[in-house]
Amino acid sequence: MEQRRLGPSLRVSAEGLGCMGMSEFYGASDEHEAIATIHRALDLGITFLDTADMYGPFTNEELVGRAIGGRRQEVVLATKFGNERRADGTRLGINGRPEYVRRACDASLRRLGVDMIDLYYQHRVDPNTPVEETWGAMAELVAAGKVRALGISEAAPGTIRRAHAVHPMTAVQTEYSLWTRDPEVDGVFETVRELGIGFVAYSPLGRGFLSGGIRSTDQLEPGDFRRHNPRFSEENLARNLTLVQRVEQIASDKGVTPSQLALAWVLHRGDDIVAIPGTKRRRYLEENAAAAEIELSAEDLERLDAAAPVGAAAGDRYTDMSPIHR
Repeated sequence: MEQRRLGPSLRVSAEGLGCMGMSEFYGASDEHEAIATIHRALDLGITFLDTADMYGPFTNEELVGRAIGGRRQEVVLATKFGNERRADGTRLGINGRPEYVRRACDASLRRLGVDMIDLYYQHRVDPNTPVEETWGAMAELVAAGKVRALGISEAAPGTIRRAHAVHPMTAVQTEYSLWTRDPEVDGVFETVRELGIGFVAYSPLGRGFLSGGIRSTDQLEPGDFRRHNPRFSEENLARNLTLVQRVEQIASDKGVTPSQLALAWVLHRGDDIVAIPGTKRRRYLEENAAAAEIELSAEDLERLDAAAPVGAAAGDRYTDMSPIHR
C-alpha cells in the first residue's frame, strides 16, 4: 500500500480503515470478524486506523486496542474527543474545555492500551469554548508525550487557521466523496494546502451508498443510522440513485466495482489526501484495498466530474448540520 504524508512528518497508508461501524451506527456487529478485519488490513499494508471515544460509546477504542495488541508498531493510530457521551449512549453535547480534553485523552489511552496516540483529533468544534483554549490543552498533551500529532474534524477554514496558530496541525478530517465535494468549494482544501496540512477523507463511499448496493432503506438493519439520514430519505433517494447509476456505468466500463471507482477518485484528488473507508468485514476491506491500484485517466476523471458534480447529492449530510463547519 502506498504511503502518504499528513502534515510535515506523519506518514500513513494512502487508505486507512475507519473502525466506527465495527461497534455502532451500521447495525449489528461481530467482534471476531471486526478484529479479523483489522488484522487483514495490517497484512495488506493498511496501517492507519481511525476510531473515536464516542463510537460505542467507548467500546470501539477497546476493540481496536485488543486488535492491535502485539502489533502496535505496525499501526498509525488516530482517535478523537469532543462528542461527549455517557456509557449508556446518552449524548451530552460537544465539549472542548481544556479539563475535558486532558481527561478524555487519558481515558482513550487506557482503552486503547497504548502509551501514545499518533493522531488526536478534536472531533467537533465547541461553540462555547474558544478553539485556542482547546488547542492549548491539546498542545500540552503533545508536550507530555501522550500524543504525537494533532488534527481537527469538520472545521471551517477560519477555525483551522486559529487552531494551527496555537500548535501546528497535521490533519483535517472531513467527509469527502463523489457525493460530498464541499471541501473543494468551501475553502477547506485551499486552506489546508496553503498551511501544509494533510486531508483525511471520511465516508469516501458515501456511507456505502456509492457501492450501488443500497436501493432502499428497507435494506438497512433497524439500528442503522442511515435510516434517518436525509440523503437516504424517500424524497432524496431517487435523485441520489441517479448519481450512483452514472458511477456504476463508468465503473462497468473500466471493469471495476463502483466502490473501487469512488475510492480511486478520492485518492486521485491529490497526494496529500488519505481516504479512510469504513468496513467491518474482510471481503469489503479487500475490495477497497484493491482500489489503490486503479489508474484513472484524464477522460475518466472528466466523466466522473460530469456524473457527480459539486452539489449533485440531494439532502444534507446529517439531520443536524449545526456542528459542521464551525
